[in-house]
Amino acid sequence: MSINPAQTVVGLVGTGVMGKSMAGHFIQAGYKVQLYNRTKSKAQELLGQGAEWQDSPGLLAQQCDVIITMVGFPSDVEEIYLGDNGLLRNAKPGSYIIDMTTSSPKLAKQIYEEALSRQLYSLDAPVSGGDVGAKEARLSIMVGGSREAFDYVLPLFQKIGTNIVYQGEAGAGQHTKMCNQIAIASNMMGVVEALVYAKKSGLDPSTVLKSIESGAAGSWSLSNLAPRIIAGNFAPGFYVKHFIKDMKIALQSAEEMNVELPGLALAKSLYEQLAASGEEDSGTQALYKIINNRAYSHG
Repeated sequence: MSINPAQTVVGLVGTGVMGKSMAGHFIQAGYKVQLYNRTKSKAQELLGQGAEWQDSPGLLAQQCDVIITMVGFPSDVEEIYLGDNGLLRNAKPGSYIIDMTTSSPKLAKQIYEEALSRQLYSLDAPVSGGDVGAKEARLSIMVGGSREAFDYVLPLFQKIGTNIVYQGEAGAGQHTKMCNQIAIASNMMGVVEALVYAKKSGLDPSTVLKSIESGAAGSWSLSNLAPRIIAGNFAPGFYVKHFIKDMKIALQSAEEMNVELPGLALAKSLYEQLAASGEEDSGTQALYKIINNRAYSHG
C-alpha cells in the first residue's frame, strides 16, 4: 500500500526557499495541501495556487494525513514537534510525520520514539540540492526511520526528488546529511580559493571553470555556485546561518563519536567570521568574500 493524491491531505510547515517549491510540486501533483508558516505572507503565492492555511502546527496536524516540516533550526523542530500545540500531540493516529529540516540525529531519534508511543510514523528525511534542486524537483533525499513508512510515502518523495535513499533506522537520515555537509564544507573552501587564485593570477575565472569543472575537481558546488560567485550573486540558495548550524551539529555528533574533523572545524571558523561581518543571510558562496578580501589586503 502506498500514498495517493485522491485520499491524502499533505501538511507543510515552513514555506521558505525550499518548502515553497516542495509545496508547489505537491499541489501540481493533485494533493490537497495545508500550510503553516511563521510569516503568513511567505505562503500567499501557494494559497493562490489552492493550498489552505492553518494558524498553528497543531491545527494543521489535525487536518492532515502526512505532515512535512522544513524549518530552520533544531530548536524550531523541537518546538513544532514536541510543544504543547505541536504536531505529536495533535496529529491523528496513523499519520506520517516527516522532518526534512537538517537537524540533530539525536533529536530525530527522540521524535521517532515519542511518535511511536502515539501511533504515529516518523521519518527524518533531510535533503540536498539547494534552491535549484527544490525548484526542479531534483532533490537528494536521505531517509531514516521504519522501512515500511518509507515505502508508503515514497511516491510523495518522488514528486520532489530524484535521488531518494533509505539509510536505516531513526536518525540515519540526519547522520547521512551530516556526511553531505562535511563534504561540502571543505569543498566550498576549495571552490572559493580556486576562484581567488584564478583572479589573482590574471586568468578569466569563467574560462578556468570550463577547464576544471568536468575534470577531477568537478563538484556540484563548482558547477552551480562558482558561476554565481563570478557573477557577483551572493543571494541564498542556502543561508550562511543555516550552514553554520549544520556544521555545529556535525561537529557535536563527531565529538560524541570521538571523531576529529579538522577540515570541518576550519570551514566553520571561516563561516563564523563571514556571519560576523554581516553576511549570515547570504548564500554559502559568500565565503568567497572572506578569502578574496584577504588575498587583496595582502597586496
